[in-house]
Amino acid sequence: MPFFSKDSLETLRQRIVLVDVLSAHMELKGAGAAYKGLCPFHDEKTPSFTLQKGDTHYHCFGCGAHGDAIQFLMNHLKMSFSDAVESLAQRFNVPLQQVEAEEGSKEVNKAALKDALETASRFFHLNLLHTEEGHKALQYLYKRGIDLDFIQRFCIGLAPKEHGLLRKVLHAKFIKDEIMAEAGLISSGKEGGWRDFFQDRITFPICDALGAVIGFSARKYKEATYGGKYINTAETPLFKKSKVLFGMHYCRRRIAKERKAIIVEGQIDALRLIASGFNITVAGQGTAFGEGHAKELIALGLNQVYLALDSDEAGQQATYKIGNIFQNEGIETRIIVLSPGQDPDSFLREKGPPGFLELMQSSIDYLTFVVDLLSRKLNLDSPSEKNQLVQTITKQIRDWKHPLMVHESLRKVAHLVKVPESMLGVGQDYMPNIYIKKSASIGLQTIDPDKIVEGDVMRWLLLMGQEHSHFIEIAKSNIKVEDFRSPLCQNLYRDYLECHAAKGTCDLLSLAIQQNDDEAQLFMSEILEKKVNKEKAEENFIETIQKMLDRNWMEKSEEIKTRIQSAQCSDEEVLVLIKQFDDLKRSKPTAKICAAVPA
Repeated sequence: MPFFSKDSLETLRQRIVLVDVLSAHMELKGAGAAYKGLCPFHDEKTPSFTLQKGDTHYHCFGCGAHGDAIQFLMNHLKMSFSDAVESLAQRFNVPLQQVEAEEGSKEVNKAALKDALETASRFFHLNLLHTEEGHKALQYLYKRGIDLDFIQRFCIGLAPKEHGLLRKVLHAKFIKDEIMAEAGLISSGKEGGWRDFFQDRITFPICDALGAVIGFSARKYKEATYGGKYINTAETPLFKKSKVLFGMHYCRRRIAKERKAIIVEGQIDALRLIASGFNITVAGQGTAFGEGHAKELIALGLNQVYLALDSDEAGQQATYKIGNIFQNEGIETRIIVLSPGQDPDSFLREKGPPGFLELMQSSIDYLTFVVDLLSRKLNLDSPSEKNQLVQTITKQIRDWKHPLMVHESLRKVAHLVKVPESMLGVGQDYMPNIYIKKSASIGLQTIDPDKIVEGDVMRWLLLMGQEHSHFIEIAKSNIKVEDFRSPLCQNLYRDYLECHAAKGTCDLLSLAIQQNDDEAQLFMSEILEKKVNKEKAEENFIETIQKMLDRNWMEKSEEIKTRIQSAQCSDEEVLVLIKQFDDLKRSKPTAKICAAVPA
């Protein structure tokens, strides 16, 4: 996990212009000494979202939303704390030196890497539009129904066939070989020297949440080109294959709002759907869609996913595996059925957006797809082969995490294969598939229960304190700095209260700057990464505070009890301790609740 220097964070705080950040995501109009707009966090017809000119915080008088630039990006785009910091640094041109806190750590200048990738993307795009070899690639794209507007909108390009040309162009922009290599644009050749990673391929930029290029997916358009149909940027400090989803930055907001997504195989499929109004579409860089990709979508609040992969055997097997990942997480999975030889791109060109919408509406549920797929090579009139089918699917379902999902899915399968529910074990006691993942360094790691519960208290305070000031009052009414056992949590709580007392608010960037060491900043970033249900924020916050109060009460009780039994106190001292013990038992603490003040 990354951490940032205090100086760079302070520079970033001074350069952020909040109205510029917000204007990129919503319409703001000047109204005297303020800006006003329709709040993006709740539905309204009359603007209640305001920002005072020159201020670093926004406020909505309708729903109470309140925060700074980082809070806005975390809530609106569902970004992590570190991603929000990096995005703002990029936007306001702040060199943010990031250090990876791992063995053999080194500084990573992500701004320089993004600059190299952005320059390469512009070069590839111009090479496609204005060169002879580019015109040949254009003819291929035109035949696929991809017009010039489409190419320009998504900055599609062409990596030149000529070896070393990209490197020359980037050298002319004063970009060093080391930066190009770290960005994944060049690599070491077998006989020494450098070679371009992408050659003679159509390029599709892969972007982060705010649209900065972090890598490429490149498709060959000539059979003679060496390698597979698609190749992607190798692992870099910016590009993590197990997490990055193609098209995500076009669709992030709508996916988070509608809580559904479409997953396709190819980049052209994804862009075609996005251009056609289905901007909830992502691609998993081919069929290698894994749990990391699913978690990126689930973190946006996903509760329904449509799989629209190719209709060939590889696409069907990928649909089977990807669907299982989402079903395991309790996400409703629907399968969009395409005719043999079709993909979303070809279907849209033939039937248009209305046709694809009908295809979504007629999609089938995952279990119906699984039964159909697995039964194709079986004779279900044979008791043995039908038993084989049922056993395979039942075992798969019982490995899923959520008991209710397992129960209802077994009932569904019983209906589909026409067997009694009891034969599949419906209604029997079920133990979910819970296991502890082993770690190579488990012997060096210990679980700190104090840090866990106190980290939960700080998480709710950091996430909700800006918008709902009564959370701070609840904390101050129940827990003191000295009530914390974890030094990290104790210092973070003290800094939070001091920052709030001095400014009347405590934004995340100011708090990060206050942290005196890398471990503290990393811990702060870590507790903010965990996804929580804000609809039950106050209830869970009070419950967590109660756990702290109960723990401290029990510790104090045990301390007095131990002193009484130590035989080291006089009779008078023992009597005093017994009275303290009895008083403590009669006064078990209960968390005080402070009512919210209307906005």
